[in-house]
Amino acid sequence: MELRSQVKISDWIGRTESRADVITAWPIAALNAALDYEAAEPAPGDAVPPGWHWLYFLEATRARELGHDGHPRRGGFLPPVALPRRMWAGGRIEFRQPLRIGDRVRRDSTILNVERKAGRSGELVFVTVRHEVSVDGSVAVSEEHDIVYREAAQPGDQPVAGKPAPARAAWQRALTADPVLLFRYSALIFNGHRIHYDLDYVRQEEHYPGLIVHGPLQTTLLLELCRHHASRPVRRLEYRALLPLFHTERFTVNGNPAADGSSAELWTANAAGVIAMAGTAQF
Repeated sequence: MELRSQVKISDWIGRTESRADVITAWPIAALNAALDYEAAEPAPGDAVPPGWHWLYFLEATRARELGHDGHPRRGGFLPPVALPRRMWAGGRIEFRQPLRIGDRVRRDSTILNVERKAGRSGELVFVTVRHEVSVDGSVAVSEEHDIVYREAAQPGDQPVAGKPAPARAAWQRALTADPVLLFRYSALIFNGHRIHYDLDYVRQEEHYPGLIVHGPLQTTLLLELCRHHASRPVRRLEYRALLPLFHTERFTVNGNPAADGSSAELWTANAAGVIAMAGTAQF
């Protein structure tokens, strides 16, 4: 796939970007409120929960530089893939040391791979990005993030059947990601993607039945399940998005720990009991 200028998207492999930020208290307090936690006011030196680094290093794209879907137009750090739908596909995260409120942090990002594939729904392009978050030159969080670009949805497209979730979960939380939660989370990560808050857009142009629950929000909820139930902190998480979750349904966040406590199988499941996101945590 090429642009009119004959620039190949594979030319983006190896491209880098760096951002600096400060771990401040307000985003932590705001996500605590959005998740309905009764939590103490965050204070300097407090550890940031695993996965909450996504509240930082936000891209302040000007309105004129946004595409029709609310995402930044392609061709900057990420390659200019022509396929219209961009989604959070999965990733791998290693937590080496906690980030703390007050830390001055740096994120170095590299595009590791750009790969075109054929799927059941048509052409796909996968982009893998590595992010390393450092404090004082020491890497605290290392992750690889998989982004998938897909062809436009068509009216009448049949949904994927999906895989039934396990019948039993030792750890479980049930919740509904209503429009208020989705809006607040979009605001917290400065995500303008219209599939999370614009019901007319998501139904008429993406042909989904409801607003879509963010991939990073689901991943955060999986990590939160571990934080509240496991005896040890998460060292590594691998996760993969399988099906969308919608604001109209009550869903569950689930986990089954290994007998020796060294790992846990994790998943979110929709109202029909089908897996939406699956993951494995190592402690």
